[in-house]
Amino acid sequence: MAAEHVLLPGQATLGVLGGGQLGRMFVQAAQSLGYRCVVLDPDADSPAGAVAHQHVCADYLDDAALQQLSQTCDAITTEFENVPAKALQQLAAHTWVAPAASCVSICQDRVAEKAHFVASGVACAPYAVLRQPNDVQQVPDALLPGILKTARMGYDGKGQRRVRDRAELAAAFAELGQVDCVLEQLLPLQLELSVLVARSRNGQTVCFPVQQNLHRDGILAVTEVPAPQVSAALQAQARESAVAIAQGMGYVGVLCVEFFVLGDGALVVNEMAPRPHNSGHYSMDACDIDQFEMQVRALTGLPLREPRLQSPVLMLNLLGDLWFDAQGQERTPDWAGVLALPGAQLHLYGKAQARPGRKMGHLNISAASAEATRASAQAAARLLGLPPLE
Repeated sequence: MAAEHVLLPGQATLGVLGGGQLGRMFVQAAQSLGYRCVVLDPDADSPAGAVAHQHVCADYLDDAALQQLSQTCDAITTEFENVPAKALQQLAAHTWVAPAASCVSICQDRVAEKAHFVASGVACAPYAVLRQPNDVQQVPDALLPGILKTARMGYDGKGQRRVRDRAELAAAFAELGQVDCVLEQLLPLQLELSVLVARSRNGQTVCFPVQQNLHRDGILAVTEVPAPQVSAALQAQARESAVAIAQGMGYVGVLCVEFFVLGDGALVVNEMAPRPHNSGHYSMDACDIDQFEMQVRALTGLPLREPRLQSPVLMLNLLGDLWFDAQGQERTPDWAGVLALPGAQLHLYGKAQARPGRKMGHLNISAASAEATRASAQAAARLLGLPPLE
């Protein structure tokens, strides 16, 4: 971005499509740098709308609301990948928007996403595309057993079915409504990791430290940095792959790329998200620049710099289940006990109602050593009633 296009702190208004917790933390990071913020979200009680300077409460495709946002803001971003690409295109006709609608569109469709991975030279699981019932019979035998995933709108394990054979594949395809799907070969997984890469308008890229992740029931539960079971060579490969994927789209902003490490040590890409990510929340307390400030910098043209990890850290995702006891009665988690632990920093998202499976907050725990960090995290898990760390 040329110097004349840089939006300096304290001199611009930034917009964000989406009012969830990622939008909330983006707004807070932007405000700490002196930017004004406007949120567009249809929920009157949205977490981001509650902290923004202005909340435009309207549908994402509301023409008047989009016009208001484009006239009010100097640059606009999104906090989730399922915002209508049409809204981003409409805004981009009048205002700088990052990431671009073209990039978000790729991330919204697993078929386009897989094709982009292949075009970027990054290995992914062998797959086939299913668009109609006849495609079930055309699937190569080698892809079974596999995982059938809807091409669109699937996240946190939703829109996915494990299938052992062709009969189960046909049944699962019917159960998912025979919408466009991707069948991925079921691979022997050793562990999961992710990389956050930020890219500026002039092509500069920086990466956060590689994050080792643990999922439970398809939802991220734990992130640990430095990644304890990932070699330096594999971390370098993951960062290079993430950069190639971002560069290939001409991406601007923060992009999270998720990978699998297979049983034989090979690395394959799983999926990507065109925004900051749960697995990057640790950066809020353990890095000298977090993923949300990086998103602000990429959007406004401020310099990107390589984040510095200041201490080992472990992040626990806090779901709404913690607000209920074994009998289903509402309770308040033991925040006092948790916050008495060394290095524990709590982030709640301001959501009015807890529900099982709903992301309510996260807990970052850091210490001088990975061992001390893990010990405090185990203690926090016990206090909260979470499963022990694996």
